Amino acid sequence: MISTHWLEKRRPHWLRLEQLVALSGRGSVASLKSTELQELALLYRQSASDLATVREDPASKQIAVYLNQLLGRAHNLIYMGRQTSRRGIWTFYKDIYPGIFRATFPDTFAAFVLFLAGAFAGFLMGVGDPSFTRHFLGPQMIETIERHEMWTHSIVTVKPLASSAILTNNISVAFSTFALGITAGIGTVWMMLLNGLMMGVVAVACWREGMSLPLWSFVAAHGVLELPAIFIAGGAGIGIAKGLLFPGSLPRRESLVRAGGRSVRLVLGTIPMLLIAGAVEGFVSPTDLPYQLKFLLAGALGTLLVLYLLRKPSVKSAAALVHTFPG
Repeated sequence: MISTHWLEKRRPHWLRLEQLVALSGRGSVASLKSTELQELALLYRQSASDLATVREDPASKQIAVYLNQLLGRAHNLIYMGRQTSRRGIWTFYKDIYPGIFRATFPDTFAAFVLFLAGAFAGFLMGVGDPSFTRHFLGPQMIETIERHEMWTHSIVTVKPLASSAILTNNISVAFSTFALGITAGIGTVWMMLLNGLMMGVVAVACWREGMSLPLWSFVAAHGVLELPAIFIAGGAGIGIAKGLLFPGSLPRRESLVRAGGRSVRLVLGTIPMLLIAGAVEGFVSPTDLPYQLKFLLAGALGTLLVLYLLRKPSVKSAAALVHTFPG
């Protein structure tokens, strides 16, 4: 049972949140000062946590109804305050997405580790058993590598079509990896391991035939965006799995909804990365450009990506981040 002391301690915070909502009137969070926006963010998260606590006490139904209504009003205010159309999309990618990425980075890193484990396993199996490499990649691809040719040369003759097909495939892989998080993460883990395994086996096949430089000069320019996008999508799937398996103090359904909201935003941010990667893979990677230029392009794109993901969100984006991470 919730104590009177706890209620007396928490009630002033609820009243302050109610006051901030009232201050906005029929307007939006744009009418609040920056300090009030920060206070709104903090109070919203605290009140959401309080609601989860109150719901566990059957004798506090009226308080639960009050908090639910208050958080609903704050929720509507936050959505009203968010810019829509082109400016809203620009704000999301410019300010909000880097914050989402940093907040969920442990999940992305876990996906990267799974990919790395798959690549290492593929490399070891390929080195230990050449027949495994031929069986895994297929005789046609192996024969192409043995002729010291890249299997990507055909892309050059149909660049626009190839770029579109590559983009479609990459987005399909990213969204599948993300969506499979609903399988308690099993599908996401499998996708990350499988993609890593493929990379490891291909690396062995090319290394054995002295084709490592052509391989990595092909992969570098687009892979510096494509691979992080896949890792982020894997992290989004892991986030869904965590929400499903470890709801904490929240009801499992609510935990899954919140985790799903975060993960959807996370994977949506990979679309521009995949667009650029698809264009580079279709128009630059398979060409006969000097490998130094391809590695230089990879370094430039990788640096820009890191600088973007480390970018601090503006204060005006705090309200959007509140809804992204409400609890």
